[in-house]
Amino acid sequence: MKLSKKDFDRVVKRAILRIPEEIRRHLDNILISVQDRPSPELLEEMDMPPDEPLLGVFQGVPLTERTVTSPPLFPDTIVLFQEPLEEWAESVEELEEEIEITVVHEVAHFLGMSEEKLAELGYE
Repeated sequence: MKLSKKDFDRVVKRAILRIPEEIRRHLDNILISVQDRPSPELLEEMDMPPDEPLLGVFQGVPLTERTVTSPPLFPDTIVLFQEPLEEWAESVEELEEEIEITVVHEVAHFLGMSEEKLAELGYE
């Protein structure tokens, strides 16, 4: 599957609306960016083999690591990687669902949310 940037952005917006309000409300202060694919440097930094798909990543300082005296220098960002997401999905519906799951997991990294809480919310 290959979508235009504009169509992919529409799918991202629909996917975000599917996220439960308990999690979605935390997106107010997080930038969501779309890139074609992760750079080799990012994959290396994350100790990921180049052939393993990376669908998204949180870039920023998790709430659990922040202090009043040292605020983050850059905005918190969730980066979605369009090409790996499109390669994974066989339909627009699957793509929307996978984007939702990816964004939720990245927000969980921001919040310091446990895997148990994600499973409780239906995101295993």
